[in-house]
Amino acid sequence: MNETGEWPQIAVVGAGAVGGYFGGMFARAGAPTIFIGRKHFADAVTSKGLVLDKLQGQERISANATVEMSAIRDCPLILFCVKANDTSATAKEMAPFVRRDATVVCLQNGVDNADQVRAAANVFAVPAAVYVAVSVPEPGRVKHLARGDLTIGPPSEQTTHLAELFVRAGIPCRMSDNIEGELWLKLLRNCALNAISALGHVRYGQIAQNDDARKLMEHVVDEVLAVAHATRVVLPGVDDRESGMAAAMELATQMAGAFSSTAQDLNRGRSTEIDALNGYVSRRGAELGIPAPVNHALFTLVKLAEQTRAL
Repeated sequence: MNETGEWPQIAVVGAGAVGGYFGGMFARAGAPTIFIGRKHFADAVTSKGLVLDKLQGQERISANATVEMSAIRDCPLILFCVKANDTSATAKEMAPFVRRDATVVCLQNGVDNADQVRAAANVFAVPAAVYVAVSVPEPGRVKHLARGDLTIGPPSEQTTHLAELFVRAGIPCRMSDNIEGELWLKLLRNCALNAISALGHVRYGQIAQNDDARKLMEHVVDEVLAVAHATRVVLPGVDDRESGMAAAMELATQMAGAFSSTAQDLNRGRSTEIDALNGYVSRRGAELGIPAPVNHALFTLVKLAEQTRAL
């Protein structure tokens, strides 16, 4: 990537809520940005521009969008924002077009997306723990509700320059020498909140205020930490139920008015990322001999709800 004050060409692969927001912030800052997404999103952005609907007001941004993966060919920076379930397949689709010197930033839920991208596309992939509450109420319009920051790592010359680019675009970006722990910390928060939000049809704030929901969260947190410890992952600032609950409740408070991404997907009849959240904890626990029955139950119920909505 160019280390001068000029912007690199940026591609957003999987332009939806998260990709639309972060790509929109780069486009808003003047970076040449191409959005690659579904046809209805691409058509809307091409014809009317991308609308960033923030608390401070709406802003329409001129941007280019397409459904063609070949559009990434000249882009040294790729924001990879597809659903976690689609990571490997999309990375394989991207592989013939991606520059060998490109940097791919995985702005996704889950803990192993960067590994999957590296394996499928043989490219430099950077994991990111992303915290943002966004939705797409209509094609080409991204509604921002809360936060919008990320943590990347491990520290290197490349990741330091990358963090500087995000900050220049108005996106708070922190560096961590324990990025695996950061990803697991986000996984803990997602596992504690997302499925409950989806199955209960409630916002984060409603979960935080409900005694029974908090008791359910405690069991989820216990299981996630047990699996993490068996995997020898250290979650920053979290080593027991109390600190794990505090981390989950902090997020629930910060994003009190938001539905989880899992809830949004269910409401729209789309596949969720539950396989990479509670489902991942259940599977990894089984591999390690660590029981995770509550995570498995939440995973199973969300999968059943997916099937029901698809009928």
